[in-house]
Amino acid sequence: MSTEKEPLFSAKNLKLLREPLGRSNPITIQVLGICSALAVTVKLKPSIVMALSVMVVVAASNVVISFLRKMIPPRIRIIVQLVVIATMVILVDQVLKAYAYDVSKQLSVFVGLIITNCIIMGRLEAFAMGNRPWPSFLDGLGNAAGYGWILIAIAFFRELIGSGTLLDFQVIPESFYKAGYVNNGMMILPPMALIVVGIIIWVQRSRNKDLIED
Repeated sequence: MSTEKEPLFSAKNLKLLREPLGRSNPITIQVLGICSALAVTVKLKPSIVMALSVMVVVAASNVVISFLRKMIPPRIRIIVQLVVIATMVILVDQVLKAYAYDVSKQLSVFVGLIITNCIIMGRLEAFAMGNRPWPSFLDGLGNAAGYGWILIAIAFFRELIGSGTLLDFQVIPESFYKAGYVNNGMMILPPMALIVVGIIIWVQRSRNKDLIED
């Protein structure tokens, strides 16, 4: 029997990072995590923090569940998974309150609601319960990154067009406003998040016709 170990960044492992960024994106393909796309994307800064928070929670939870997978009784696996996720979310929430209190206040209860994010539970149940820690870590990182870039893209356009700022810095010149330019207030309303997501899905599927068949 061969004892050669698979490289850490083999083609198979790299696929776990790449696929969720496009072809199996949690939001645009699997249509998961839409609630946070509505809730936290009015501004770019909270969206970046939320994306990083989810990345930490998913990757860490995947690793923990992967280590414990052979010891978890099937009947209570969902309870164990929820306990692990809740623990990671609490740790992330406390770190945000300690080091980024203003952003923590902006995110409000939505950090706690990471616990109910179906992307996280889906990765634990579908992948971490049946795979080793390293692939599980990459899978969690990839899916969280796929989720995160969509959030950041939505927030970029909503803040720019709706408020004329990015990361709370004025981007649209004052001369534009003096010439009659007005920020589009509709962009900061929740329905516009869905419209922006729809546009991203349309662009993605128009560039990849095979996704329509999938």
